[in-house]
Amino acid sequence: MNLLFEKIRYIFKGKNIKYSTLEALENDCKSCIKCTLSKSRNNVVVGRGNRKTKLLIIGEGPGRNEDETGLPFVGRAGKLLDQILDSVGLDSNEDTYISNIVKCRPPENRKPSLEEMRACEPWLREQIRLIDPEIILLVGATAVQGILGIKEGITKIRGSWIEENGRIYMPIFHPSYLLRNSSKDPGKPKWLTWQDMKKVKEKIDSL
Repeated sequence: MNLLFEKIRYIFKGKNIKYSTLEALENDCKSCIKCTLSKSRNNVVVGRGNRKTKLLIIGEGPGRNEDETGLPFVGRAGKLLDQILDSVGLDSNEDTYISNIVKCRPPENRKPSLEEMRACEPWLREQIRLIDPEIILLVGATAVQGILGIKEGITKIRGSWIEENGRIYMPIFHPSYLLRNSSKDPGKPKWLTWQDMKKVKEKIDSL
C-alpha cells in the first residue's frame, strides 16, 4: 500500500487542498505547524530548481545547512549530489527540482517519524502534481519508504525502475552514505550510483 498517498487523507481536515502554482504552495508551506518539527526549525525547506522539469528528486529531510539556508541539499551531501548530476550532464537547478519527504529538519538529523511524514505529505503530493515530472528519483531508503511504502534495503532496489501511480521511480543511494563510502572502484556504492544516474539520463533523453 502506498504509505503517503493512500493512508493520509485526513490531513488538513480531509480537504482536498489544491494549488494553482508552486509559488502559492511554497508561501503557505513556510507557515506550516502541522507537526512538532515546526517548533525547532529555523526555516521551512520547500524545494529548489526548475519547476517545469522532467526529473523530480526527493530526499529524506533538511540537515543543518538546509535549515539555515531554507534550501534542500546545499551541505556536503548536496554538493556531492550536484557533482553526481553534473557527471551525467544534469544541472541541479536547471534540469531538476529537489525536495524532501519532510520540509523541516528533524532534531540531530534523525530519521523523520511516520507521523512527521504524514503531516508533510499534502505538501509533497501537491508538489508532485504541480511539477508533473516524468521521473522521480528517490534518494535514500527513507524516501523510498515514504513514497512507495517499500521497506526493502536500498542496496537491493537501487538502480531499479519502479512504476506506481502512473509514474516512474528510481531509488539511489543517499549522498551522505556515499560520503562515508568514498571509493570509486567498480562495484562500490559511488560507482553503482554513477551507473544508476547514467540510466536516469538515458531515460530522460528518450522521453
